Amino acid sequence: MKNLVVLGGGYGGMKILSELLPNNLPEDVTITLVDRVPYHCLKTEYYALAAGTVSDKELRVSFPEHPQLVIKYGEVTGIDKDEKKVLFQDSDSLSYDDLIVGLGCEDKYHGVPGADQYTYSIQSIEKSRQTYSILNNLGPESIVGIVGAGLSGVELASELSESRGDLKIKLFDRGKHILPAFPDRLSKYVENWFQKHNVEIVNNSNITKVEENRLYNHDQPVDCDVIVWTAGIQANRVVRELGEEMDRSGRLIITPHHHLPNDEHVFILGDCASLPHAPSAQLAEGQAEQIVEVLKKQWNGEEPPTEFPTIKLKGVLGSLGKKQGFGVMADRAITGRVARLLKSGVLWLYKYHNG
Repeated sequence: MKNLVVLGGGYGGMKILSELLPNNLPEDVTITLVDRVPYHCLKTEYYALAAGTVSDKELRVSFPEHPQLVIKYGEVTGIDKDEKKVLFQDSDSLSYDDLIVGLGCEDKYHGVPGADQYTYSIQSIEKSRQTYSILNNLGPESIVGIVGAGLSGVELASELSESRGDLKIKLFDRGKHILPAFPDRLSKYVENWFQKHNVEIVNNSNITKVEENRLYNHDQPVDCDVIVWTAGIQANRVVRELGEEMDRSGRLIITPHHHLPNDEHVFILGDCASLPHAPSAQLAEGQAEQIVEVLKKQWNGEEPPTEFPTIKLKGVLGSLGKKQGFGVMADRAITGRVARLLKSGVLWLYKYHNG
């Protein structure tokens, strides 16, 4: 029996499973899915968990069940490509014939002293729970500093402002306008929403140091009761320590077939892979579909496709609390209630299809 090991039950890992199970997996192949928790987590909604507007249970989707699927829980500490083994913190190593690495990402602190020690995160389910606990136990008029005004920072700030209208929220952004990856019209729409909801945007900020309950913007101290970091991501530490060629974000350089240039049996998926688009659930799922095509060809002793079509992304949707939203769909900017309903619909369809 050949063992396909999938590291990470995120969006890409789940798509690998749905493409192969229940009927497309050869009889001589087993799949071992490795994750820290016993369910798939809806990472795109961690901001709502941290803000206290959804329950933990709403963000869980059960892993599938199948006779040829084994699920192993544990913390991956390394990958031995020479021995074809995955190493774990508290258990024996796991051998593989083919390996898909979808371990996701971690916060990137850009060398800011104290940022890793004194800020909270929404990059994992565990860290989002911690952030929820600290935010929702704050007293009235407490100050929350959110560093980073990309999609995660904006969604967290807006959700928290609706959940806890008594808090003072400061959103620190490096640019002249928030959401730099979106059209100017959307950025201005979101900025106007924040103005109406008393969220302070600190533009052109440069966080130079973080201490307990204090950050320094251009070396000037700003006292905060809680600081949440949403100012960048990098590939998982295990991936960065593989010793392979990486891009500036620590993501691994891969071939058009999504495997390492020097190992056709190690595939890099999602946030861990260097791709022309920004990391997203859609991108990971598109990658997963192509990886499965390559695997099927390999298992049949056939050559993989010479090339794949470019992965097409349908768009990006963001929320502004529970009633408003923004996004780009088919290169068209949308705002307001329609955008929020679309995002809710996409989430419902995903849970319905995978749950």
